[in-house]
Amino acid sequence: MTFPIFVTQSNGTFTASVLGDPRVASEGATKEQAVSAVTAQLQSRMTAGEVVLVTVPPPAPDESPDKAQAWRELCDEIYRERDAQKAAEFPE
Repeated sequence: MTFPIFVTQSNGTFTASVLGDPRVASEGATKEQAVSAVTAQLQSRMTAGEVVLVTVPPPAPDESPDKAQAWRELCDEIYRERDAQKAAEFPE
């Protein structure tokens, strides 16, 4: 897996942290030391658990006729508003 690591330097010390999870961070005398320490933390976390990617599909329109109708009406309203905005911005 690939993780984005943010590295900063302040007063001769490097700090590395995982973007999105500031709990995974470490300091070092060099950039490499800080990144290496964060990598070790990530490896430890990966062996302690499991990463699972989940995709939640939207409800199918045919699940409920009422939901499908409401969805169509919402889309129609959005398009009407968009068309009105375009007409106001770009009169013919």
